[in-house]
Amino acid sequence: MARMHLEAHRAHRIGWLRAAVLGANDGTISVSSLVVGVAAAGSTQSGILLTGVAGLVAGAMSMAAGEYVSVKSQADTENADLARERRELEEEPARELAELTAIYINRGLDKALAHRVSEQLTANDALGAHARDELGITETLRARPIQAALASAGAFAVGAAIPTVTAAIAPVTRIVEISAAVTIATLLVFGATAAYAGGASLSKGAVRVAFWGALAMALTAGVGKLVGAAL
Repeated sequence: MARMHLEAHRAHRIGWLRAAVLGANDGTISVSSLVVGVAAAGSTQSGILLTGVAGLVAGAMSMAAGEYVSVKSQADTENADLARERRELEEEPARELAELTAIYINRGLDKALAHRVSEQLTANDALGAHARDELGITETLRARPIQAALASAGAFAVGAAIPTVTAAIAPVTRIVEISAAVTIATLLVFGATAAYAGGASLSKGAVRVAFWGALAMALTAGVGKLVGAAL
């Protein structure tokens, strides 16, 4: 008796993983850069902490709004395409059947087999077949704006909370150094986690994220020192 071969794929993670990784990395990098920049300018610890909290709240809302608008536009486009396809199936079923058959022929089936497959799929779920094979829309990869917005905002808040808490408990004279070290360590973990979830190289994912975070903090610290000296 043949055993069923079960495969684990990662495609179902694309929607929420993209928003979560982007949100967490952005939250950590942007708020830690704010904290380091303000600290380098010579601000008090209360001022640094206020900057971190304000950056966390504003950033989370901005990420949620931006992600929702972006993904909602994609969802609107998908829904419009599906509505048009549904109308065409009702008005021109023979033409749509021929169109589906041509798609399968181009993918390597002979004409007779392609026609039989098209007939069976049309009888079972015509719109689903056209959505998947003509439009490239699948349930796994459908745009989900609310899910994306919540994942992005929540992940940003989690990422931003790390440098904010660090600024609250670190000695004011060492906030720059401690925040930078904690942020780089956090970004290494986030990068490796995202790479693992996506099936990519852990070391490359970790180093890539940490590099850009370190660069952002270094530039912001430099600007903070210049501005602090000028003021």
